[in-house]
Amino acid sequence: MRVEIVDTVIDADAIVSGMKAGADGAACVFDGIVRDNTRGRPTLYLDYEAYREMALEQMRGLASEAVTRFGVRDVAMVHRLGRLMVGETSILIVVASAHRAAAFDACRWLIDSLKKTVPIWKKETFVDGAVWAAGEPFPEEISLRGREEAR
Repeated sequence: MRVEIVDTVIDADAIVSGMKAGADGAACVFDGIVRDNTRGRPTLYLDYEAYREMALEQMRGLASEAVTRFGVRDVAMVHRLGRLMVGETSILIVVASAHRAAAFDACRWLIDSLKKTVPIWKKETFVDGAVWAAGEPFPEEISLRGREEAR
């Protein structure tokens, strides 16, 4: 597993390439990038901060849980801190697996879990002000409770 918090540009191509192995039938990639607006407000840039040690510990836990829960071979999670401009990668998640369904499910679960539980905060700066962003709600259909009810 590769779990990192960085202060420099994330080299997505190198990370994805390094994750692939002969046993894999899929490498699912989530490349979270800074968009130019939020709910119609033009975005200038984002600032990310974290409780780094705790965030890394929780990210490692999520990566390990994804391997166990979804049966994937490997996980990479790299989050960037600091000021990011429109178009830059803030988070890269790569899940390598023999099967695509497991890779997709694990990748989606990882980003949603990270956004909800890991102590990383995002400040959005717009042309008309700035706000600290709240986390997005966890999708019920892939939550642990939702998965157990489906069984």
